[in-house]
Parts: sequence; structure tokens; C-alpha cells
Amino acid sequence: MKDKIIQQYEEDENIMIRLFAHWCANHDINAATLYKNAYPHQHENGILLNIMKETEKDNLQVDTETVIHVLQLFGNEDLAFEVSKAAVKF
Repeated sequence: MKDKIIQQYEEDENIMIRLFAHWCANHDINAATLYKNAYPHQHENGILLNIMKETEKDNLQVDTETVIHVLQLFGNEDLAFEVSKAAVKF
């Protein structure tokens, strides 16, 4: 049961990262740079970098409120704040 819960969390986290990467691509924002702005003391996020390589612009439309909400659900308040700051510019 414990392994199933961990696996489900990782899958959900992967979806969150994909939504974030798509939102960034659709707004011509470098997701890795925005992530670094939110978490300057962390190493590069390898999962994010891999997903960025797979992400095609306009392949999936994700609205800003959804991205912010999903990021907050996973405790990524700083990244949600960076998304909201970036969204003001367009």
C-alpha cells in the first residue's frame, strides 16, 4: 500500500511539472529559469529539464489559474508566486 501511495504521488507530481512546463512554453518563458528564480538555492530540476525537451508549444493549453492552483497543491508556493508575477507581463 505504501509503495502505491508513493507511486501515485510521483505520477501526480509529474503531471504538475508537465502542466507548468506547458504553461511556460505557451508563454515563451523558460521554465528552468522561472524555477531557478523561485528556488535559487536548489540544483537544476532534472525531471523539469527532461519534460521541457518533450514539451511542444501550444500542444496543451493550460490557464494561469490552473497552474498556480496545482503548484500550490504540491506546496510550491514560491513557484506559484513566480508564475503569477510572470503572468502580469502578458
